[in-house]
Amino acid sequence: MRVLLVAHDESIAEPLVGGLADYGIVAEHVTSGAAALAARPADLVLLDAGLPDIDGIQARRRTDDIPLIMLTAPGDDAERILGTALGADDYLPKPVVVRELVDRMRAVGRPPVRACGPLTIDVRTHEVRVHKIPISLSPKEYDLLALLADVPGAVVARRQILDRVWGPRFAGPGRTLDFHVASLRRKLGDPGWIENRRGVGFRLAVPA
Repeated sequence: MRVLLVAHDESIAEPLVGGLADYGIVAEHVTSGAAALAARPADLVLLDAGLPDIDGIQARRRTDDIPLIMLTAPGDDAERILGTALGADDYLPKPVVVRELVDRMRAVGRPPVRACGPLTIDVRTHEVRVHKIPISLSPKEYDLLALLADVPGAVVARRQILDRVWGPRFAGPGRTLDFHVASLRRKLGDPGWIENRRGVGFRLAVPA
């Protein structure tokens, strides 16, 4: 994913660029709306609502149909009104927690309900159902399932799962992922929901 970060404050931009890189996300940083207008196409725009020059952003939003997340001051209604005018898809208060931002970025622009056979995941409410029956998951179990559901049928590497669900600096027990996979299979009611590719990773599949 390529992200365009529009922020004039280096104290905001620098840690964000570095933090996003830990998750494999490339962020191009520009400091003005005019520079944003001239920047290369991106998959998503992060906009600091405190930017003094938003003309370029307004112009870009008229021509680009890409997600926009506003970084706002806590409780600042004026910045939310600005975001609404620009057609923001989501808001996140500063100071930004990178992990939360990454989760928001992944959710924006995707269908709110993902389906894989009889399994449905509502990313707005974190509700998971199998054959319309609600399934109660822990936060990590939900994050793991949602990640696999991003690319149903594709194998996701173990290291990638650990980086995205537990964070790139996770150094916990080596069997943590296997424990959560086993628990998730049990709660989904069929081990066939999550297939293991030994030495590679896991994939989500509809049980036979």
